[in-house]
Amino acid sequence: MQNPSAAANGAHVQTGSRSGLQILIMAVAAFVIVTTEFLILGLLPALARDLDISIATAGQVVTLFAFTVMIFGPILTARLAHIDRKKLFTFILLVFVASNALAAVSANIWVLAVARFIPALMLPVFWGTASETAGQLAGPGNAGKAVSQVYLGISAALVFGIPLGTLASDTVGWRGSFWIMAGLSLVIAGLIQLYMPKLPTSPKRDADNKQTQILRQPRFLAHVALSTLAFTAMFTSYTYLADTLERLAGIPSGQVGWWLMGFGAVGMIGNQLGGRMVDRSPLGAMVLFLLVLGAGMLFAVPAASHPIWLVVALVAWGIAYTALFPICQVRVMQAGAKAQALAASMNISAANAGIGLGAIFGGLGIKHFGLESLGIISTGIAVIAIVVALLMMRGKAQ
Repeated sequence: MQNPSAAANGAHVQTGSRSGLQILIMAVAAFVIVTTEFLILGLLPALARDLDISIATAGQVVTLFAFTVMIFGPILTARLAHIDRKKLFTFILLVFVASNALAAVSANIWVLAVARFIPALMLPVFWGTASETAGQLAGPGNAGKAVSQVYLGISAALVFGIPLGTLASDTVGWRGSFWIMAGLSLVIAGLIQLYMPKLPTSPKRDADNKQTQILRQPRFLAHVALSTLAFTAMFTSYTYLADTLERLAGIPSGQVGWWLMGFGAVGMIGNQLGGRMVDRSPLGAMVLFLLVLGAGMLFAVPAASHPIWLVVALVAWGIAYTALFPICQVRVMQAGAKAQALAASMNISAANAGIGLGAIFGGLGIKHFGLESLGIISTGIAVIAIVVALLMMRGKAQ
């Protein structure tokens, strides 16, 4: 006869192993969903040529996605957060299947715009509920580790999603890249349906005035505005980095993806540095990495014809770019400590506002002053963000 305690231990291990698989599926789902958002940045040159539109026009599809997340994210998350997680996540992944497939067959910019608008509605819903779900799957005492594993998928998408899409585009075309994302979304939807258990959802509650009080705090709103400025500076140049490497640096289109991969790999250093420094001084970390970011973006254009110096510029740029993601998130959540969930959602909206504005400003810069102007424009915005951060430090807003 089997020892009862041994049987209990075996059941515990089996349960732990199963929850580990479920959290892994969530992390991969996060990677697929966030990669869908940023994939298009690496595909802009190819799809602009194929659809016979300017790179600046193609870039506005990025703006559409970002602004959709910004405007509809908090509303839809609140409306859908009480649906059974298994059904909700399966539905979200199926939406991504359909939207990526539609993007793959787009005959013009308008169809592509619709294909980007639809998943933008669902992305923030996943972001808003994935952390809570991971914590429920892991159980008491393991929630923090589980959430970090899910966010590892998000970080990987932010860093590697674009170069992976670019590399795929070089081998299977930009349409093929969207087909791959559609296929991955379908696989993850199936895995969620097979392995995700039914989980308790939070009961519906009336709006809590304590949560919304932070929206009336100038200090908190200043932190949100600073995130918008930072992301605008980042994406004014980064949205068009693939085109910059191809046209200004003369890098063959087949090699651009590898350069972007290197940019992302170096950026993982920034992720570690930013995560450590933000706890010591949130605004101080902002100023430091905004300075490094501005220097990298500004120097990248004149260094484009000199491979060694271009690498130096991209290393500085990549480290600062990735460091600012966790710095902004933690900084805003600390500023809104009494309502961290709402604060986190506000930072995501601010980031997407910056992504959209960056694509607009970058597109306008290319149209009126040429691709070479992006370094100056983006660095100018970074300088404004630095001034705001310094004023906040002086006012003890940290």
